[in-house]
Amino acid sequence: MGLVARVVEETGIPTINVSTGRDITALVRPPRSLFVNAPMGNTFGKPGDADRQREILRVALDLLVTATEPGVLVDLPGAWDEPFEYFTGEATPEAIARQMKK
Repeated sequence: MGLVARVVEETGIPTINVSTGRDITALVRPPRSLFVNAPMGNTFGKPGDADRQREILRVALDLLVTATEPGVLVDLPGAWDEPFEYFTGEATPEAIARQMKK
């Protein structure tokens, strides 16, 4: 999406990316990005947590108008309250078994 954001920005439309993949976002360097330390698929927080979802949206919209340099990447304070792991390679039988239990 970061590459799409660049193209959209070239037409004069400001963009903001909200990301849970900080390493990838840092490499792609979209025009403006907000990193949320949460499992992928939960960019705006947990389902039903309207207060946190509103907070993330407000911070993202504020960044949209306050970022002063291209490629800015801001880390949202706070962390997911349960342990989580990103998939970093080939699935092992143990990882598949853990996922099947969820």
